Amino acid sequence: MMVDSTLTQVGMNLSEAMRILGDRQREQEAGAERRPFSRTSIPGPLQADGQDVASILHLVHNLIHEEEEEEDKPSQHRMQNVGEQGHIALLGHSLAAYISVLDRERLRKLTTRILSDTTLWLCRLFRYENGTAYFHEDDRDGLVKVCRLVINARYEEYASDGYAVLSSKQPVIYQSASGRPGLGQHLCSQLGLPLSSLCTVPCNTIFGSQHQMDVALLDKLIKEDIEAKKLPLLLIANAGTPGAGHTDKLGRLKDLCDQYNMWLHVEGVNLATLALGQATSTITAATRSDSMTLTPGQWLGLPAVTAVTLYRHEDPALSLAAGLTSSQPVAKLRALPLWLSLQYLGHNGIVQKIRHAAALSQQLLQKLKTLASIKTSVEDEHSSPVVLFKFSQEMSSASSRGSVEGYCTGEKEGLDAFNRWLGEQLVQLVPNSGLDVVELEDEGICVRFSPLLTAAVLGTQQEHVEDLVEKLSDLVPVMSSTLCLRQGFREETHRHSPSLTYIEEPSWPGLGAVRYEPQAEGVDESRRKQELEKINTELLKKLQDLDTDIIFSTGREFEGDCIFVGMVTDDIDVSELVDTIAALGRDIEESGRLLENMTEVVRKGILEAELQLQKANEEKLMEEGMIRQIPLVGSVLNWFSPVQSSIKGRTFNLAAGSLDSTEVTYSTKAQTGRPSLQDTPTSASKRLPGQRLFRRSAAGSDSFSESSSIGQAEETTGEGNTSLNSSIHPPTFPPDPEEDSHTASDVTPKNIQEASAQGHTQVEADVASEERQPEGQEVEQSGR
Repeated sequence: MMVDSTLTQVGMNLSEAMRILGDRQREQEAGAERRPFSRTSIPGPLQADGQDVASILHLVHNLIHEEEEEEDKPSQHRMQNVGEQGHIALLGHSLAAYISVLDRERLRKLTTRILSDTTLWLCRLFRYENGTAYFHEDDRDGLVKVCRLVINARYEEYASDGYAVLSSKQPVIYQSASGRPGLGQHLCSQLGLPLSSLCTVPCNTIFGSQHQMDVALLDKLIKEDIEAKKLPLLLIANAGTPGAGHTDKLGRLKDLCDQYNMWLHVEGVNLATLALGQATSTITAATRSDSMTLTPGQWLGLPAVTAVTLYRHEDPALSLAAGLTSSQPVAKLRALPLWLSLQYLGHNGIVQKIRHAAALSQQLLQKLKTLASIKTSVEDEHSSPVVLFKFSQEMSSASSRGSVEGYCTGEKEGLDAFNRWLGEQLVQLVPNSGLDVVELEDEGICVRFSPLLTAAVLGTQQEHVEDLVEKLSDLVPVMSSTLCLRQGFREETHRHSPSLTYIEEPSWPGLGAVRYEPQAEGVDESRRKQELEKINTELLKKLQDLDTDIIFSTGREFEGDCIFVGMVTDDIDVSELVDTIAALGRDIEESGRLLENMTEVVRKGILEAELQLQKANEEKLMEEGMIRQIPLVGSVLNWFSPVQSSIKGRTFNLAAGSLDSTEVTYSTKAQTGRPSLQDTPTSASKRLPGQRLFRRSAAGSDSFSESSSIGQAEETTGEGNTSLNSSIHPPTFPPDPEEDSHTASDVTPKNIQEASAQGHTQVEADVASEERQPEGQEVEQSGR
């Protein structure tokens, strides 16, 4: 059988284009061609000479991945898995362009066959007998066209008089409160109807699912509209709400629509299960509806495939007037990609993909039932294709340390924050799961697993569900312990008042938020605010440098100069954590205060040193006499009769701001009054080898048993580490006041010591000028 050479070339060109666009590995290996900034994002004039296909495709490839190259990191967006079946769907778009150039008669025959086959296959797959199909790019466009069809059918003079006939009886469109957001407003906008024509029906509040339309209340609303001289036109029902995946009582709704001569339209992800042999009676009732919208591209993982609206109506003229059918053959080619894809997959392949997605939901649901603190919300546990779950404090294990009563109980906002964090973590850890975070009116924030919408696109398999449950099992204990310890963290923070302030931020997914308050008095508000921001910024940096698993952050979505503490495990010592935060903040505040007072201290010290130097010179003059001060004569006299004078050196103490004698230093050859920082007791000495900060040794004894064989060199910390620990951990007993003053001067920050080194050396050199060092060592004279 001969094949059209043009068709063969179209397929080859598409294969080459897919290869160039998908081959990122080759370009990443050729790193020399990669530039930090690409000019391809800057629009420019059309080049005079044309370019070949390969160059144009490379340009498209660069535009697609340019953002990833500029950020120097891989994209976090979910990329659709375009396999061979996706290749067939993309080929359909190329073939549609080629077929459109055929002569009119051949084009008409071909498009009629494509449209008839696709409509027949879809109606049999989804049990919609005697239906007609309308293919559309926007999945809302089918409902818009259906509404126009119903308006034309219910208002006989609409074709001639237009919207004027609507003033006699205003049409009313009913939708569920759990329906797709913005759908009703879009309908009114496209149809030119006022928003008063839209009636939102509340869901059940007492009986049935909280996401199902209240049928009794709908009946009451319809009667009220009829009494108000309005015309009930159309009802939009859900076979799988966008949020929770629940299905309305379609059978009762259809009976109600027949009673009031209304049109019933059904949409939702659960319509995909109509292709299965064991579809529930609730979903099967959708086949009685007047129209329903399907999205087979999402369910089967087919890129750029149109949505389909199946409907039943006897008058083809009204369908043509509403735009559901077209006399243009080219418009019918929109069904070509789906026509090719359905043939490639076959009936068994289509059913297998939908059954696989439903099986993934059941697998996850059964696993979630075994997890503590996880609450599921599904409509039918035996057949629900959508699984909703959330972390719930009410489901927490009673054996967990602490209590979730009191402060934690009733904190819906806090639980929403925890569940949002849970969903974000799971999406990041298992991207192939297709999870997303939804917010429902009654349940709050939940994590949704809807494989009918994502499994075919992301290639979700059973091992991904197993990985998801494993990651969830690791995160739940951390969330439970954090909730239990939040109250203790709050109380410990209040115990350190007023230096620490607890920030009420229930929407933070973590242990809590705290702010260090400087204790300076007599400072204006602007100066105090600057100091507060500076201290808390430095405190955050020091906390982030600690050897701990706890994450400290600024909470970018929140305002204020606060330190936000992330999730913690149950072996965290909250008291030690808060004590460390307070000690670090106090150390930073005292260091900053010392730096601010440094200028005044040095100035006063220099003035005092000058007075003592002047006094020392006068005493020297009285002791040696005037003759020894004459340059030439004094040198000869000192050679014949040297002067034996004692050293009267001085040292400048920056912390105390005073001049001290150096007699003890030169007599003992060592500086005294400086206790070693290694002797300062800290909690670090009580930690086991390998144990992180803030963890209880008893709780972590098992985890540290393997590290007990660490060598002596690793167990003993160096002087630098000891100094760091001394400044981080508060002493286990109150220090002596005298030693505390010396220690404060010794642990001044490095930048303070460097700033004061020059002044300290100059003062000491001036005091000891023109005096001899013991044992024949000379002192270099200052250039006074």
